[in-house]
Amino acid sequence: MKRICLSFSIILIITALLLTGCTGGKENPGESDSVTITVMGRKNDLAKSYMTSIFEQYEAATGNQIEPIPFEDSEFEVTAAEWFAKGNVPDIFMHFHNSDLDRFDIEGNFLYLNDQEWVDELTESTLAYCLDDDGNLMGLPYWENSVSGCYYNKTILDELGLRPAVTQTEFDMLCQALADTGHVPICWPADGGGWMVQFALDPVFADDPEKLRAINQNEITYADIPEVADMVNWIDRAAGRGWFGSNYLNWDINDIGSVMSSGEAVMTFMWDTWFYTDLPKDGRYTVDDFALMPVFLNTVDGGTYEGGNLNMMMVNKNGKHIDACLDFLSFCATPEHYNAAFDGISTVSCFKGQTTNIQSPMITDVADSVAAHLRASTSASKVKGFSSEDVAVALESLFRQRTSTTGCIKLMDDFRIAAAARQGVEGFSDGP
Repeated sequence: MKRICLSFSIILIITALLLTGCTGGKENPGESDSVTITVMGRKNDLAKSYMTSIFEQYEAATGNQIEPIPFEDSEFEVTAAEWFAKGNVPDIFMHFHNSDLDRFDIEGNFLYLNDQEWVDELTESTLAYCLDDDGNLMGLPYWENSVSGCYYNKTILDELGLRPAVTQTEFDMLCQALADTGHVPICWPADGGGWMVQFALDPVFADDPEKLRAINQNEITYADIPEVADMVNWIDRAAGRGWFGSNYLNWDINDIGSVMSSGEAVMTFMWDTWFYTDLPKDGRYTVDDFALMPVFLNTVDGGTYEGGNLNMMMVNKNGKHIDACLDFLSFCATPEHYNAAFDGISTVSCFKGQTTNIQSPMITDVADSVAAHLRASTSASKVKGFSSEDVAVALESLFRQRTSTTGCIKLMDDFRIAAAARQGVEGFSDGP
């Protein structure tokens, strides 16, 4: 009887070992046989083709699961902060290195990744983007390294005998000419869209470091900067002249694809990678119909382009699956895997071994213009308390005539100062 029981025990042990080998347990030593890694981010970000590709590759290779926690883009910062305040911190948090990141207690919540084996795989500029003020690497930059500007439908412009603008005056004339012919000049997604403003503010602060220093030390406000009033007044006039069309208050980021591919609007302030990942491929107009000129929002006469903003994967240092998360990041940073995910995607390389990505003709065709007017992303990443979601709320109040242009600027200041105070930025606790 004892021999039968012993034999049965041996069978159970062998079976358990075989099952362990089939479930991917070897991929994550010390973890349970199957691990579910939660990844919190913006809904649209998590749905990008290169993100779904890397998730699917990892699941197939390891047997582990990736569970996205998506929040609507316009509500992401507030909703994510509420989750964190309740202790609901995901295994991996996806965030751009901008001032909104200060909401999330970086040192208390996230693991610094300085010692990871894949660090040398990053390009120099990509690595620099993800370092904090003390030189700590906060996350793996796994994103598109794009160029933002005013992307326009060159097919429509050619049919109308119109040309892209090279000055603010020419851009205003182009918008009016398009409106006079019955076209919507600019797709402006007013329902939650506030990122366009950061393009306008980049030259204000990138070209004048003293302004950046002063606003970050609460010595001046937006109301003290003439270019901010110039921008808000221009946006207000553009809306009043019909340059955003009649439905812009109902458009959000999810509507841009159909609006641009149908030709309902001729221009939008966007980044090149979006045209390869989000523009419908079965619309009347495809990526081949679009070209690039600078963003003109009345803050600098020659216009501006913005360099890439990179979404980082940050690891929860207090989570249960730290080893699995680090293995996942290593998987993402492996050439075989990221090249499969970014195959055919228009982006400047984030990794030294990146070979399958492409450089968009929209950018190469105007390389001299981009070189002359490109600014590093400055307002979103350097201005303390800046939030594109807050900007969108202030602009919506202006668009719906609940406030004036002066009132809109005050709202932008109030939101920014309150955010900086919440983040504990020195000099902001008592207001301006």
